[in-house]
Amino acid sequence: MLSSLMPYSLWIKALHVISVIAWMAGQFYLPRLFVYHCQVKKESDENERFKIMEYKLLRYIINPAMMAAFLFGILLALIPGMINWHAKWWIIKLIALLVLTGYHGFCSRWRRQFAVDQNMHSEKFYRWINEVPTLLMIIIVIMVIVQPF
Repeated sequence: MLSSLMPYSLWIKALHVISVIAWMAGQFYLPRLFVYHCQVKKESDENERFKIMEYKLLRYIINPAMMAAFLFGILLALIPGMINWHAKWWIIKLIALLVLTGYHGFCSRWRRQFAVDQNMHSEKFYRWINEVPTLLMIIIVIMVIVQPF
């Protein structure tokens, strides 16, 4: 535990929330791009534009935001009294976070498949998969704010 971080806890919390918002915005938008990417021909200029958009979104927004969210989240967890380690809510939150991180990995994989014109999923698949981060966000927010367990 790092009690030296206590005076900065509100700043760390604010940076964590900002990072999470940016990460989630990207997690909501990237699969939506995949939906639209499925609708274009492989040999079109639009196809190439989607590849660039997906790459830049993941590389310059989603990945850095995820890393910042983890960094600030870990710092928050290290501040004494920030988490009641005897409660169960943080375990559920951690599991949802790990699933969200796995989802992030799948999105990265799907982006790489689109980049080489090897997408294996339908527009409908991406429409459904786009709901996953919303469900995980609901679980995480309830665990952190309500702390029901």
